[in-house]
Amino acid sequence: MSTTESSSGKLLVWGLFLLMFVLHQDKWWWDDGTLLFGFLPIGLAFHAAFSLACAALGWLAIKMAWPHDLEAFAETETTAAEKEEGSS
Repeated sequence: MSTTESSSGKLLVWGLFLLMFVLHQDKWWWDDGTLLFGFLPIGLAFHAAFSLACAALGWLAIKMAWPHDLEAFAETETTAAEKEEGSS
């Protein structure tokens, strides 16, 4: 993955994170007694959907903005340390 793709992926993830942060303050449904499907308060339904969106954002962050170079460095470092311990 090139640096440009990684930077744009990080920017997208941060932008969506900030959007989710703002949407989490759902003051517009605090006093709304509307029921979805006849039993589910609309505020609770929103938070259920919001939780799924947060999970999707976490998956997107791992796919688009994960620091693979740092992970490779850490795995290389661990492997080298394990080899030293094994040869002692």
